[in-house]
Amino acid sequence: MNNKTRTQLRKAIKQIEELKNQISEIASEEQEKFDNLPEGLQETDNGYQMEDAATALEDALNNLEEAIANIETAIG
Repeated sequence: MNNKTRTQLRKAIKQIEELKNQISEIASEEQEKFDNLPEGLQETDNGYQMEDAATALEDALNNLEEAIANIETAIG
């Protein structure tokens, strides 16, 4: 891998990290909304959807972390 490619990949990592920050904020907001619902409303369809969305966003964050690690491995 040449230096130009490594530079491009480092730039991609920075972009992924920016997206990760945005998604993290949204995931936290969604989880907080769910946590602030009364227990009875948490157990409704809307409550389950809110919780599922927060969980899916956390999964996406984990996948982005893995992508960064794989790119760093490729860079060497």
